[in-house]
Amino acid sequence: MSGTTTTTGAPRALHSNDPCWCGSGRKYKRCHKMTEGKVLPGRVGPMRTVPDHIAKPPYADGTRVPRQPEAAVKSPEIIERMRTAGRLAGEILAEAGAAVAPGVTTDEIDRVVHEATIARGGYPSPLNYGRPPYPKSVCTSVNEVVCHGIPDDRPLADGDIVNVDVTIYIGGVHGDTNATFLCGDVDPLSRKLVEVTRECLDRAIATVRPGAAFNLIGKAIEDHAHANGFGVVRDFVGHGIGEQFHTDLHIPHYYDPRYTLEMEEGMTFTIEPMITAGGWHIGKIWDDGWTAVTADGSRTAQFEHTILVTASGAEVLTALR
Repeated sequence: MSGTTTTTGAPRALHSNDPCWCGSGRKYKRCHKMTEGKVLPGRVGPMRTVPDHIAKPPYADGTRVPRQPEAAVKSPEIIERMRTAGRLAGEILAEAGAAVAPGVTTDEIDRVVHEATIARGGYPSPLNYGRPPYPKSVCTSVNEVVCHGIPDDRPLADGDIVNVDVTIYIGGVHGDTNATFLCGDVDPLSRKLVEVTRECLDRAIATVRPGAAFNLIGKAIEDHAHANGFGVVRDFVGHGIGEQFHTDLHIPHYYDPRYTLEMEEGMTFTIEPMITAGGWHIGKIWDDGWTAVTADGSRTAQFEHTILVTASGAEVLTALR
């Protein structure tokens, strides 16, 4: 499996048709110019182990488990368990964010998240999830990586932005949250991108109430992102969550007038807008089967909370208390 690392730049300014600085004999435009500043696959370490006493989801042994029907409206007992999972997810994310610094590898962030999850008696939900089985305990998505970046031996560089996506399975339910963190001295455009993305999530949460159409979430996000000159990724959406990591609810982060399904009290789902500094299109999924990057190489930021629809609006289950 592969993850992320960054190439070094040329020692002096070169024109596209000059010989590449690395001595390969190829033109600069056909060699290192194609990858400078981009996040590239790095070395992924071994999968971390989970103690036997930790309760595990059905897929933890690598077995493919088909999605089962799950009620969109949760019982009070399940909601209470989800409050616990959400609170713990928020705590773990805060620990992971505190570890972000130039020179720290994303694999080290994975270690922090893994150990923090185990210490709370939970299982890191991403571990062994999906196809191919996800090999780590957290997603770390750097710069132009939109989502699902796999932690590896790449040290974070001064000026990077990194999204850390934490999910814990505990009490038979999942709590899912993420945030984008600044690493060192970050340029003004990237800082604005991160700020606006957080605002997009806040505005989306403000639309949540019984009887509201789900497309209001996407409208709030899209309106704010576009007003600030940013794009909204359409390839990935929020999702229902509960006893399964992903349920059948889909939460677009863009406005779709046809999506008029209404929210109901007791529903639980994630809102997780991915906002880009350039075009919104995904370029490709890496050979690892998970890492998604922007087509134009522009930076992207994301924030996520697990939400409960209440009688009066929204309860943010993953808010740091």
